[in-house]
Amino acid sequence: MDLILEEDIREEINHGVRVSNLAYRVAKRLGCYENICKELAVAGMLHDIGKLKVASYLYGRTEDTLGVEEMRYVRMHSRLGYEILMREDYSDFIIESVLYHHENYDGSGYPENLEAEDIPIGARILRVCDVYAALTSDRPYRKAFDEETAVELMIDEVKNFDMRVFLAFQQTIHQEELAHCWEMPDIEVKIEEETQ
Repeated sequence: MDLILEEDIREEINHGVRVSNLAYRVAKRLGCYENICKELAVAGMLHDIGKLKVASYLYGRTEDTLGVEEMRYVRMHSRLGYEILMREDYSDFIIESVLYHHENYDGSGYPENLEAEDIPIGARILRVCDVYAALTSDRPYRKAFDEETAVELMIDEVKNFDMRVFLAFQQTIHQEELAHCWEMPDIEVKIEEETQ
């Protein structure tokens, strides 16, 4: 069980690093101030922190499907992440970016069905980066999609994204000198039990 948990946590950390790197670069491409770019890098690393509270539904799974009740609970991870970060000294920008990173531009997302410009810009950037990083990563139930296929899948669902952000994202991922930023980092995780 610990081996499965270690692998799942390693995947989450790697995912956070990829989203962080990509969000920083997309924000730069959009012309955001450096402090906003850095805050997005932090938000990218923390965006799924709420998954720690729903770990029993997520980790150690070998299939893609969740039951209705499980899905309802897992969808709470952005609000749970918001609650965790509210207790710490993070900026409102980071906290709101984490809370709303599953909102879709057409209003079909969660947790509040916000749409268009009602979604904070940080969350709109994280949304695109999170989807891309997930599609281009191996999952227990599927192999990673290559970059071209991932972008095609995202285009099929482009209604979910702010078009200005999506175009900046595409320009960013096609910069050759930045290609290494989206590669999976080689992070090791070791869970050890406390000894008394």
